[in-house]
Amino acid sequence: MAKCQGQGWLFYATLLLWWAVSVHGLTRAEFFPFGKTTGDHVLEQGNDLSQQLALDKPVLFYDGKFDNIFINTNGFVAMAQPSAESTYLGKMPAGFGMIAALHGDLDTGDGVGKVYYRQDASPATLRQAAEQINRAFPEDDEVEPEHAVVVTWVDVASRQHHDHSRGDGLEKQRNSFQLVIASAETTSYAILLYPRKGMQFASTAVGGSSQAMQAGFSKGLVKYLVFSTRQGPYYRITTERETSVRALAEETNSGKRGVWVYEIGTSPYFTSVAPGEVTDLPPDTGLESRVSEEATSKRYPGGGQQVTYSPYEPEEEVYRKEQPHQGPHHGGQFTVHTVQYQPQVVVVDDGDINVDVFSYNSETCANNRNKCSTFADCKDYASGYCCHCRPGYYGNGIQCVSEGKPQRMNGKVNGRVYVGNSPSPVEFNSNDLHSYVVANDGRAYVAISTIPARLGPSLQPLSALGAVIGWAFALEQPGYKNGFSIIGGEFTCQAEVTFLPAQEKLTIKQVFSGIDEHDHLVVSTTLEGRVPEVLRGSTVQIEPYSEIYQYSSNLITSSSTRDYTVSLDDGSAETRTYQWRQTITFQSCPNDEAARAVLPTQMLSVDQVFVMYDSNNELIRYAMSNKIGDVNGNTVHHWLCFCPEVENAVHQLCFCPGGQCAAGFTGDGRSCYDIDECREIPLACGEHSVCNNQPGTFRCECNDGYQFASDGHTCIVDHCAAGSHDCDITERAHCSYSGGSSYICSCLPGFQGHGRVCQDIDECQSARCHQNAVCYNTQGSFTCQCRPGYYGDGFYCSSERTKSQCETHRDRLLGSTEYGPQPVPGQYVPTCDSQGAYEASQCHGSIGHCWCVDRNGLEIPGTRTGPVRPAVGPTPRPDVYPLPPGTHLLFAQSGRIEFVPLEGYNMKKTEARTVLHLPEKVIIGVAYDCVEKMVYWTDITSPSISKANLQGGGAIPVIRSDLESPEGIAIDHLGRTLFWTDSMKDRIEVASLDGTKRRVLIDTNLVNPRAIIVDPVNGNMYWADWNRDAPKIETSAMDGTNRRVLVKDDLGLPNGLTYDPQSSQLCWADAGTHMIECMNPVQGDRRKAMGAIQYPFGITSHGKNIYYTDWRRDAVIMVDRQAGTETDVFLPQKQTRLYGITTAYAQCPSGKNYCAVNNGGCTHLCLATPRGRSCLCPNNALGVSCVESEGGRF
Repeated sequence: MAKCQGQGWLFYATLLLWWAVSVHGLTRAEFFPFGKTTGDHVLEQGNDLSQQLALDKPVLFYDGKFDNIFINTNGFVAMAQPSAESTYLGKMPAGFGMIAALHGDLDTGDGVGKVYYRQDASPATLRQAAEQINRAFPEDDEVEPEHAVVVTWVDVASRQHHDHSRGDGLEKQRNSFQLVIASAETTSYAILLYPRKGMQFASTAVGGSSQAMQAGFSKGLVKYLVFSTRQGPYYRITTERETSVRALAEETNSGKRGVWVYEIGTSPYFTSVAPGEVTDLPPDTGLESRVSEEATSKRYPGGGQQVTYSPYEPEEEVYRKEQPHQGPHHGGQFTVHTVQYQPQVVVVDDGDINVDVFSYNSETCANNRNKCSTFADCKDYASGYCCHCRPGYYGNGIQCVSEGKPQRMNGKVNGRVYVGNSPSPVEFNSNDLHSYVVANDGRAYVAISTIPARLGPSLQPLSALGAVIGWAFALEQPGYKNGFSIIGGEFTCQAEVTFLPAQEKLTIKQVFSGIDEHDHLVVSTTLEGRVPEVLRGSTVQIEPYSEIYQYSSNLITSSSTRDYTVSLDDGSAETRTYQWRQTITFQSCPNDEAARAVLPTQMLSVDQVFVMYDSNNELIRYAMSNKIGDVNGNTVHHWLCFCPEVENAVHQLCFCPGGQCAAGFTGDGRSCYDIDECREIPLACGEHSVCNNQPGTFRCECNDGYQFASDGHTCIVDHCAAGSHDCDITERAHCSYSGGSSYICSCLPGFQGHGRVCQDIDECQSARCHQNAVCYNTQGSFTCQCRPGYYGDGFYCSSERTKSQCETHRDRLLGSTEYGPQPVPGQYVPTCDSQGAYEASQCHGSIGHCWCVDRNGLEIPGTRTGPVRPAVGPTPRPDVYPLPPGTHLLFAQSGRIEFVPLEGYNMKKTEARTVLHLPEKVIIGVAYDCVEKMVYWTDITSPSISKANLQGGGAIPVIRSDLESPEGIAIDHLGRTLFWTDSMKDRIEVASLDGTKRRVLIDTNLVNPRAIIVDPVNGNMYWADWNRDAPKIETSAMDGTNRRVLVKDDLGLPNGLTYDPQSSQLCWADAGTHMIECMNPVQGDRRKAMGAIQYPFGITSHGKNIYYTDWRRDAVIMVDRQAGTETDVFLPQKQTRLYGITTAYAQCPSGKNYCAVNNGGCTHLCLATPRGRSCLCPNNALGVSCVESEGGRF
């Protein structure tokens, strides 16, 4: 048993070490072991160097098996000897098989950077690889790798930083990352690890310009036809933007920040690279996932418990070095010293405590049953109702948790703390606090992030920050209850810490707001005061201690004295002491007389206290074991009782059989009477205070306007609280109580002075704003505002609008690439307002939940509702407008469709409005039905095709099944049919406008079809395929017959198509050639309409003008097609990428076709052709009476 306990204590620390990286991201210490001690080889230092590695077992990559791989300096592993870097740098995919961990022009020739590599089949490495893979694919069968290749790039620099010192410090930036290829018999996986502090640059120089580094997989060139080759399949993890590279260390697909897992090869069949499936990180930044895995207990017969934890050796070594206090015979377990209870003086300061909690009323259960926990029963009493947890659960009835279930806590910590004799405080705001309690044995862990090194070491003695959490979920001895069992999860704790002998004081206020929708207890913590300095590098050991808790109806008090030992770097040590007093207020149920009975005094015993400050990650961690029980530390059952043979003995603590009275009581042990210390000790409390006797003890309460000095008896004035200080006014200065009658005055940020007189600092005198901004000084602060014509926050201004945090977040999740957006279906995408800020209310349409967010886009706990469907326009929202009369441009902008009225051919930009608001959607194509005034659109997040009436109403689903990436869309307003392309299924389909009668028209020789338009009068259909190897523009009849290629030469990335029936001109926008070109499809007279454009996506025409959307300019641009000049630009208020665009005509264009009357006589689909029409049946026409025309396809 002792051995198991020792291993459990080692687990405590290992778990806490993991918390550090969960809160702050991956660290290099969490790499798979590397270096010469692991048997690694070292790649020759320099640039673009490769080393062949013959494998003991082959790597499966795509559909091939490879017995040799090549390790390269430039951040990749190749399946064949790489060609010269000039042939592949800046090009992804490459022409050879490549696993790009982080591919760029890298250099190790300075002697600092190194590339390590090895094969490894050791159980520890394979077990670590299996853990990463199985966490990333939780729904698959567990994988047990048999072989691994570990490649580690350490402190590699960008080549230009090594060759040319830039003078801006960038030459010192270095990257570290790791690739592990783990293989089983029929599968290979790539595990990529990116530590946050190891990702210092995101681009390298290629061909004289800076290009973002690349991560991904490329099969290389593959055989095509007989004598040629073409680019094979590839998978890109990053895009062309540096933000996607930085995101590698901040996000995940494996459930752990900075770790990415991919299935890269299978045998005998292979389909595509498969990414890990766990992309979400919980609000506690990864704490849950690791704790839940590592704290999983394996039960064995006989009630024993074995806790498994990560076998990673270096972390265990680090932990052992940080425990100099462990004796050699304890197996890692602290010796518990019994602390004899002595009655303590407890401070109560009710005036400072105000907790907003649930309150009962005098109603009955009939109308209030829903106010009880789901796991509680409601019971009526004479004066009202109360809630009581059911068997198997504990709490106050309003909140109940399952017995034995681990409990998690999240919250924020704010503080203003002076360290030692420093005249200026350390201030911090909204630091994350995460806690985890193993309820079965009372172990509590607490981690607080972003604590600066100036303060962190000195907070180590304050395990008290987790004390109330430990008390709330302490292991209950028979006959005793922990805090949550008594008061639930809504209460306020205010504590005062007095450090001896210098009398430094720190106040701690913690407000517990109950259990949120994630079953996490929410807590807000505030620290204020002064702590003695603990030098950096020092370790702190806290001895076991006991704390007495005394209870009344809505008030709990406790106190203790705690010793701790500070061990310095030079080997010296000193023992210090502080006193701890706290008051807990809560709302109990007043209607249950039994529950209102005064609870016995209890003692919280705390041992196995572990504290550590991690300076590298700026993280403070505490761990402790908590047990609630008898005030004397006994396990004897005791209870309040009435002894009839003793007159008036109504408050007695009896022990049966025999025994002795507890401290604070007197008697023979069978009959015990409370000692009234207030009567028997006249001077128990000092001047300006009153003595209040309590069962087993007493407490002193200071009169109004006073508070206790450090001796616990003398009541003194807190000048800061009383307002009798001489500091400057609260708008300019802050008064901090520092013990006794002393206080410290300090100026608030933005002011200067000695605290008693503070003057505003004119920040505008020190050129705080950008050179293209105006600075405005205010009291205690200043504001910067970009000058007209410039955009930004004032600290940085540019003539080009830059994206906000919300817009960057949104576009990153959309996964846009140079070839089009590729978001994860069903993924949550944030919505931004017209200024680029997060909209206060966010919704996830796929799950139907909505919640409130702060300015950083983080969910505000307790605000989530659902499932609800987000409202869409145009009528439900005040910022969404019906389409007014006239002709307009309709264009898609991520989660909305907007319109710009046209006056003649000119844009009335000031009257542009949003016509449909569709949160979280990524709308690609738009089309307009001029007959019913309906807009149709494709959405690649669902994926789906929908429509809405622009005169009012919500979105109406049209097609929601058998779609993967619907993009282009077109309407035949005469034949009442809908056409679309799907770039993942590589096909073109048609259906009736209600989504029925669906038929595939073309599904061969398509690679990346996007734009599609129809000419219903002449019966023609046109589409563009941006296949990067062979882009083309094709045409056919609207029934798919008579297919032919119109344009195939000198194309790059044909994104958009438009057809003007008046001039018979087919025009396209090409983001590869940066041109707009037009031609008559019959005559073939191709000509350039506009050159030197940037990045067009959608295009439409009206009269002499062409209108197109541009990704680089985030604008709608008007071009005179005849003059070949740009004539106007419209910049929407909402700054994001623009997609499809179409013209919404006031009246339908003139013309008829055979399908316009009586559906052309067809039973189902009527599709126009140049010679008439075809009657076609839908694909699902089995059992339906359908007749196809003689000229149709069978």
